[in-house]
Amino acid sequence: MRAIEINTMTDNFGHLKIDYPINKRDKKVRVIILVEDSIDYIDDESKWLSAISSNPSFNFLNEPSENIYTLKDGESFDD
Repeated sequence: MRAIEINTMTDNFGHLKIDYPINKRDKKVRVIILVEDSIDYIDDESKWLSAISSNPSFNFLNEPSENIYTLKDGESFDD
């Protein structure tokens, strides 16, 4: 079983915001995303990446101030 971690932001009040409707209003919720290890996981991962890449919550990453790294930064990773 794999866990999915979501990097998101908080609002001005310190509240976590995830843009995903669940049809529950004024309720406390706990969000844990676990994915079964299987062959279908690759398809699920590509769907997940596609969904978050088009989510407007991540538009701030397109700002020039976020582009702080170049190919010359860091060291190569050989695993």
